[in-house]
Amino acid sequence: MQAKSKNYTVGSDTEHALALIKRGCDELLVESEFAQKLARAEETGKPLRCKLGLDATAPDLHLGHTVVLNKLRQLQDLGHTVIFLIGDFTALIGDPSGRNATRPPLLREQIEENARTYFDQAGLVLRRDKTEIRYNSEWSEPLGAAGMIKLAAQYTLARLLERDDFATRFRANSPIAMHELLYPLMQGYDSVALESDLELGGTDQRFNLLVGRELQRHYGQEPQCILTMPLLEGLDGSEKMSKSKNNYIGITEPPFEMFSKTMSISDDLMWRWYDLLSLRSIEEIAGLKHQASEGHNPRDIKILLAQEIVARFHSERAAQMAAFEFMARFKAGAIPNEMPHMSVAGGASGLPIAALLKQAGLAPSTSEAIRNIEQGGVKIDGEKVADRALVVPPGTYVLQVGKRKWAKVTIE
Repeated sequence: MQAKSKNYTVGSDTEHALALIKRGCDELLVESEFAQKLARAEETGKPLRCKLGLDATAPDLHLGHTVVLNKLRQLQDLGHTVIFLIGDFTALIGDPSGRNATRPPLLREQIEENARTYFDQAGLVLRRDKTEIRYNSEWSEPLGAAGMIKLAAQYTLARLLERDDFATRFRANSPIAMHELLYPLMQGYDSVALESDLELGGTDQRFNLLVGRELQRHYGQEPQCILTMPLLEGLDGSEKMSKSKNNYIGITEPPFEMFSKTMSISDDLMWRWYDLLSLRSIEEIAGLKHQASEGHNPRDIKILLAQEIVARFHSERAAQMAAFEFMARFKAGAIPNEMPHMSVAGGASGLPIAALLKQAGLAPSTSEAIRNIEQGGVKIDGEKVADRALVVPPGTYVLQVGKRKWAKVTIE
């Protein structure tokens, strides 16, 4: 039987820590329990064990992934232990969260290759010396068939079908493979194996995290609290950040690309990014919001955000250089020192401007090129192109589309 836990006094330091941890979060369950965990850690000096699990299903991370990583870094700065769990076993099953069909299985070789890059990238946010790296194959594989059956006996099919994506697929008569039902149980068992006090995840992970609480109760452990973080909106300000939607910033992108993409977001989205991505204190961000309300140029505040993001994944110097290049290029209208240089075949008469932009890689299609021309976003040697039917004669030109796309092209 689980021992009754002692009540600890929640002081001002605990309240401050709780406010920081809740900043930008979607939900903290159960807040009163977590306040007690924080107070206990403060009084006993024993740090909390805070877990994040990521399945090694893809090799690259973008800023959307760092929303949860930033929260882990805040927990590290408060003195708590962070467990970065690589789901090399659960990736063999595939997380059904938010899916309307069964995920295709990954090969073990793919998972191992992806896993090698995960912490190298996550280490750009987390303190490597304060992070415990684990793989859930450590305890999942030794379970064996008997252990899996025993674990499955702790949960009912009815409870699993309460999950929205399973329920939706069940009502639609869409197939649900048996191994998919095991995923929430295996993720929950990770919390048992690690004796976690807090598990973090995106809002789409809520069901899985709650399963962890239930299994810990069954195994006589104090149930973990769960902290869900919202899904970060991408550059467009509406859809969640995603490579498939091409509205992302990869955390290994070059400094100037990261900087200029951050500067392209709306002023409203900027504050959302400050809340979810910045490591500045609540008081600092409140001060920046006050400056904006007093008429301070939002662009200058956005520059601070862009510099912080670049510095985190590259260096302070890289951030300063990116800011300098951005201001030189877009404020003073300077041409960048480096750009792609290519030759294209145009014949004696040259090439239509839309075809030229497509061949130069500055537009994905001729229709998109025409749209950019009509919106006034295309320049040749610094001169705006107004005629969508323009034929560019043979020669060498500097082409510009929008604020970030440049190329030097020779038409032969």
